[in-house]
Amino acid sequence: VQLLASGGGLVQAGGSLRLACAASGRTFSDYAIGWFRQAPGREREFVAGVSRAGTQTRYAASVKGRFRASRENGKSTAYLQMNTLKPEDTAAYYCAAGTSVTGAVLIEKTSYTSWGQGTQVTVSS
Repeated sequence: VQLLASGGGLVQAGGSLRLACAASGRTFSDYAIGWFRQAPGREREFVAGVSRAGTQTRYAASVKGRFRASRENGKSTAYLQMNTLKPEDTAAYYCAAGTSVTGAVLIEKTSYTSWGQGTQVTVSS
């Protein structure tokens, strides 16, 4: 499956952005979707994930309560709604797709086999 992330940009602290991840090439609903981010000089880290059916989500502690992951399988698109953004949220954000036998959310980077190109989010103070 090919993934294309979009929606990044420059926003002031406290603002919101919605990222989108459009998929093509395979049946979107076969894949769990994850959102990761990577700031300069840091490891790529898990931010949020949504299960194949969209019924389960998981979040990193740093974004819980502020970010919401969702998906529309009929549109082959996943979303990451980011609210109350902070300067420390500044990073390149990536969406990824992986298969889960159980249908659960995938947390580990190594569980994902397809990655989008990344979209930059910059939060100014």
